[in-house]
Amino acid sequence: MNAKPQPEQSMQEEQFRTSLNAHWEASAAGDTNAEHDLYSDDAICDYPQSGERILGRSNLQALRSHHPGKPFGFKVKRVLGNGDLWITEYTIEYQERLAYTVSIMEFRNGKVVHETQYFADPFEAPVWRSQWVQ
Repeated sequence: MNAKPQPEQSMQEEQFRTSLNAHWEASAAGDTNAEHDLYSDDAICDYPQSGERILGRSNLQALRSHHPGKPFGFKVKRVLGNGDLWITEYTIEYQERLAYTVSIMEFRNGKVVHETQYFADPFEAPVWRSQWVQ
């Protein structure tokens, strides 16, 4: 049996979606102040592929503000979430290539306390599986 969402849950969900939309729009626009409003002061951001962990909103903002290649072209494919866990699937144009990206954000008190970002390069589809895909 599916429980009906409580009005306060729906309202909280809408607030998260609004905050995430503002975050991604600010990211795309290069507005690092607005982009980082979403994070708590003690937020942690993990980049598993490089093994890096950024501690604190100010360090995360500084790192992104000094990025030499300035990623752009953020295109959000979808945002999924419930409660305090939200996932955004999107692409970023970086150094004339697309990076397929997944961001997993954990919220506490309306702010991101932990984010993990995964980045993947595009690859050529193998011919052997063409009969099963479009």
